[in-house]
Amino acid sequence: MNPTASQEPLDPRDRPARLTVGVVGAGRVGPALAASLRLAGHRPVAASGVSDASVRRAAALLPEVPLVSPAEVLARAELVLLTVPDDALPGLVEGLAETGAVRPGQLLAHTSGRYGAKVLDPATRAGALPLALHPAMTFTGTGVDVQRLAGCSFGVTAPEELRLAAEALVIEMGGEPEWIAEEARPLYHAALALGANHMVTLVAQAMELLRTAGVGAPDRMLGPLLGAALDNALRSGDAALTGPVARGDAGTVAAHIAELREHAPGAVAGYLAMARTTADRALAHGLLKPELAEDLLGVLAEGDPT
Repeated sequence: MNPTASQEPLDPRDRPARLTVGVVGAGRVGPALAASLRLAGHRPVAASGVSDASVRRAAALLPEVPLVSPAEVLARAELVLLTVPDDALPGLVEGLAETGAVRPGQLLAHTSGRYGAKVLDPATRAGALPLALHPAMTFTGTGVDVQRLAGCSFGVTAPEELRLAAEALVIEMGGEPEWIAEEARPLYHAALALGANHMVTLVAQAMELLRTAGVGAPDRMLGPLLGAALDNALRSGDAALTGPVARGDAGTVAAHIAELREHAPGAVAGYLAMARTTADRALAHGLLKPELAEDLLGVLAEGDPT
């Protein structure tokens, strides 16, 4: 990442001209990004979306912007945001290029974390200017998403000659550009999924178990704990590990497994997998004493039905 890009105001000469903006795929991400670009002075002119939810999101975040076909979005816009699911992106790009919808000089930006700029090659051969701009943020499909973009990191991949344009667009959306090499995009995306998506699953499971244990407000109980754990982890990494696994309390872990088997058997596999990973990291960083690790790993092996 260019450190000056996010810390110093853009020179007016480096700002792109005000652009007409189109969105292909009015899911949770596209309308929010287009709305943030509108706040920066750009002009959303068209969006595509067919589901009832897409129509509602577009109406809420992009009022008076017409819903048209993807080809018509490209016909109307100088900057097109392709905000479709990862697996649908290659086929969409190929289809738009084959049908002649792509115009030379048109900025084509996708928001997939998995892909870099090469997935846009069919459109690039037709003259488009390819950008991969992935916001590292979870989206709700509501106006709060526009606010959350302030300070949000974007994983950016683009040809070197488009670097300034990519950085400018991200900064105008309130984000921080972080350059990701083309070949590193899948690993980058896996890291985000591991940290964010799996966290939602873990938190939801924890709340269910607390309700089963009789806790009336599991969200209120978990909020301060998880907030502190996240803050400590971001500050200190593995040094922030605590709990029975990191301490080597094999008896406590065995009791956990027994309780989960009785009350939430579907949570056992995840608990064992995370406990093993936690034990490995705690051992490697000197937090878990080797003499305690043997009993702990034995309990985890016994708890695995496979």
